[in-house]
Amino acid sequence: MLSKRLISAALRPLILSLLADGPKYGFQITYSAKILADNQVNWSNSKLYPLLHKLEHEGLVEAFWRPSKSGPDRKYYRLTSDGFGALETEKSEWREVQRIFSLLWDGSADSILVDHLAKS
Repeated sequence: MLSKRLISAALRPLILSLLADGPKYGFQITYSAKILADNQVNWSNSKLYPLLHKLEHEGLVEAFWRPSKSGPDRKYYRLTSDGFGALETEKSEWREVQRIFSLLWDGSADSILVDHLAKS
């Protein structure tokens, strides 16, 4: 299971990414995250909905209601145009973090640092 600390840091880009391919309601968001992460991501509605509301307040996500065939209407969330822009920023930032850790963990960082120090 991934640590709560790591999941908390990744929730914003995770939700934006899950909404990028179309609207989803709360259960779909949590279920999709759980499946994609091979059951390593498990968070409660007490974390999901405050973040969705924050993203909505920031203008990155908008909510709307749709009828459900199996019960009451469901509240769906979708990205706004600003949300797609924020997702691109998140992707860029996370890719840079991934690049740094890849250098550190595959052993390349030492040679880069030595080369840099030699040039200084």
